Amino acid sequence: MNATRISAGLSLRLSVTDRCQLRCRYCMPPEGFARCAREELLGDDELLALVSDLRAAFGLAKIRITGGEPLMRPRLENLVERLAALNPPDFALTTNGLRLAESAAALRRAGLRRVNISLDALDPAVFERVTGGRDVRAVLRGIDAAWAAGLTPVKLNTVVARGLNEDQIENLVVFALERGCELRFIELMPIGPGAALHAGGFVSSAELRARIAARFDLIPLGREAGASAERYCVTDPDGRVGTLGFISPCSAPFCADCNRLRVTADGRFLGCLAWEGGLSVREPLRRGDFPAIIQAARDVLRCKRDNADFTRHANMASVGG
Repeated sequence: MNATRISAGLSLRLSVTDRCQLRCRYCMPPEGFARCAREELLGDDELLALVSDLRAAFGLAKIRITGGEPLMRPRLENLVERLAALNPPDFALTTNGLRLAESAAALRRAGLRRVNISLDALDPAVFERVTGGRDVRAVLRGIDAAWAAGLTPVKLNTVVARGLNEDQIENLVVFALERGCELRFIELMPIGPGAALHAGGFVSSAELRARIAARFDLIPLGREAGASAERYCVTDPDGRVGTLGFISPCSAPFCADCNRLRVTADGRFLGCLAWEGGLSVREPLRRGDFPAIIQAARDVLRCKRDNADFTRHANMASVGG
């Protein structure tokens, strides 16, 4: 494993469920997919033991709780409280926001520090088209609740697909500036259902930046080592200032200094979101085989891609995107 990744500590993406209420066009087929059986999912004690083992071996730079939709996991606040006790430098959760209005305050009390919220459109009709029929107003209430609870900075994630939601770009930038959120545009990846959209729907970060720069002032802030986003200071014509990020796994891969390790809800290690493969550590974890767990982590962390290829076919919800 790259020495830089070891010295920086792991950026751990911890999936706690493969369930999700949405059927986003780029993420999950309308009919859903075969989900893990209850006994296959890692319990709270197992997740805590796994994170503790990884922290002891590699150090932790970040814990990001993901799904599916993590707020669909029962009693998530209990797990959050136990993970927070490990005192990771950065402790966040990625959510679709539908249940966040009801959960934000409890999550903050449990020790969560911030949230990333998916928001692919503001227009209700476009949002329904992207997500398979859900109401964007629930997400907007979740954003407000996150701010009120102190889960900041609030980051918004937008996947742009041509012919689907590209007409939302400028309005999303204005919304983020008004609400004080950091908006990150993520390139559409050819993973799962996203593969069918990719040929005609891919919009590069460069194209997005050019379009945004026609209306807003952009000043490059660069990319921190190990980060996924190239960040820009953005100013609108009314003088409001904020931050935009562009995440470019297709046009400008950031694999060379990637320190991410994904853990799926059923206990598989994934070193790379783009490539097939991974190693299950569920059974070693359940028999307390610490050396096998750490060796598996080292093995998958060596599997970082060195080109822009995507070979993974699984739905994003099943790999803890």
